[in-house]
Amino acid sequence: MNLKRLSHVVALADEANFHRAADRVNLSQPALSRSIQAAETELGLKLFDRGTTEVRCTPSGTFVVERARRLLRESRQLERDVMLHRDRAIGDLAFGSGPFPAATVVPLLLRDMHQHYPAVSVRVLVNNSQHLLGQVRSEEHEFFVGDTRMVPRDGTFAIQLIDRPLGRFYVRKGHPLLKSGAIRVADMVPYGLASGRLPPEICARLLELMGLPPDGRLPVALECDDVHLMKRITLATDIIMLGTDGLLAGEIADRSMRALPLMDLPPTHAELGVVSLQGRTHSPIAAYAITRLTELAQS
Repeated sequence: MNLKRLSHVVALADEANFHRAADRVNLSQPALSRSIQAAETELGLKLFDRGTTEVRCTPSGTFVVERARRLLRESRQLERDVMLHRDRAIGDLAFGSGPFPAATVVPLLLRDMHQHYPAVSVRVLVNNSQHLLGQVRSEEHEFFVGDTRMVPRDGTFAIQLIDRPLGRFYVRKGHPLLKSGAIRVADMVPYGLASGRLPPEICARLLELMGLPPDGRLPVALECDDVHLMKRITLATDIIMLGTDGLLAGEIADRSMRALPLMDLPPTHAELGVVSLQGRTHSPIAAYAITRLTELAQS
């Protein structure tokens, strides 16, 4: 039975009169009478006793009207919630973030969303791209933002590139390497590196530049998805951190960290993007978040 017919049943129960009920639902009296008869036929129950001046619910009618009210109330609530969801006034958003965007653009996005859509509940998981892929694949997250270089290009995922930040190596003020005239990639080996998980092609390039065997291991002293922890260790030791100027803007500004001027390192860019399942339609709040992440990354 459709909700409109149920609303006719409720209106007649409330008004106890066909003429008043017909006015309430904007129908002619004969049309309302036909709708009530159709409801009784469909349900196989007599819903109303018709008197000369007043209409009364039968016991079956009282049973049906009580549940009809509940359905109509929930229908109105659904319409309201859909409107609010469409306008991003309510809802939930779960997404993932790689370490670098979590320390740069994601905080700006969350501040923006809280200011404009405070009723939206947001859940963010910070991890490496390989782990976050699983969350997107299982549809626990709508998307993740991070380095896309290790995302399979097999049609499973949609990739929207939003930035290509230049990757560089950074050390604390007073680091021994800063006293050298010409610094090469191989000179970093004794100090160890701090970075997140690196794509295989980057590992291979660094091994070659360091003069290490292709099947060897990079001198990674700290592999970590917590950027703030890597910063603290880099500031307190001679470890060398892989990052970007945007990620270390504060440390560069106060001169507590510097980029190593490596003479033999070709420009290497991260591929920062938004990754989601191919063909999946984003919720309104997810579409907004992706648009804002793109704007923030490009600015």
